[in-house]
Amino acid sequence: MPININDQDYVKAEKDYYEATTLEEKLQATRKMISHAPGHKGAENLRQQLTTRRKKLESQIVKAKKTGKGTFTGVKKEDMQGLLVGNTNSGKSSLLQLLTNAKLKISENKFTTTKPMVGIMEYLSVPIQLVENPSIDSENFDKGLPNTTDTILILITKLEEIEEIKKQIPKSKAKQIIIFNKIDELSTAEKRKLKATLQSKKYNFVLISTVTLEGIEKLKKKIFESFDNLRIYTKEPGKPKSKKPMILKPNSNIKDVAEKILKGLSRRIKKTKIWGPSSKFSGQIVGLNHKVKDLDTVEFTTN
Repeated sequence: MPININDQDYVKAEKDYYEATTLEEKLQATRKMISHAPGHKGAENLRQQLTTRRKKLESQIVKAKKTGKGTFTGVKKEDMQGLLVGNTNSGKSSLLQLLTNAKLKISENKFTTTKPMVGIMEYLSVPIQLVENPSIDSENFDKGLPNTTDTILILITKLEEIEEIKKQIPKSKAKQIIIFNKIDELSTAEKRKLKATLQSKKYNFVLISTVTLEGIEKLKKKIFESFDNLRIYTKEPGKPKSKKPMILKPNSNIKDVAEKILKGLSRRIKKTKIWGPSSKFSGQIVGLNHKVKDLDTVEFTTN
């Protein structure tokens, strides 16, 4: 199950893995995670999962080289994903770098981004995957990503761009946040009028500047609140709960928590204790069908 890992090299390697765009990059990050993973018995499942992942990646790389298909992985969707879309030079790369510290090529030239770029935004100890789609008016725009993501972040610098962009993502059922960038170039009166217009149309929006950083913290909060997922902490008997929560879908139960940790783990559970919103009292013993709630803490005792 998830355990406390204080090794910063492991934490960095894990972040590198989720931001990797090639199989080689994922393999390199996985190997680093293995070398810095805890060696005690409680981390046995973690080490097993990492080793399995390493072997799978090594096999995929060998196969890709034999077939000549290349090793670019595209974007593997994580538990919580936001997709950044907008026209060229709207500030997408600058915003992604600001929110996630991803290392990107930023230029005033048009269509600098030619493939989806990935970064991880940490908010309240929860990792949120943010993906920058190439400019919506370029041939590199990935039309499939808007249909699978959780939240679409529509970045604009002009009001008329909202409908223009929405026409390009007609099949998407994702939640939407309108982000008006470059408000540092507007007067106080212009910002007041802009805000009133967006409110009148009942948009979920935020005004920002990647230059002055105005509105950035509000944007992070909005992105986080757009997800309906559950944050579930785990703990080992006699030890504190994990520092980072697991992410599960609404209506998940104890069995879902166990299977998220390790496939087949639910069959080995001897006893489950729970603390938090779904428990009647601290340390309540529950069964596999018990529905968990946001911010619950679960403790498993296994055979």
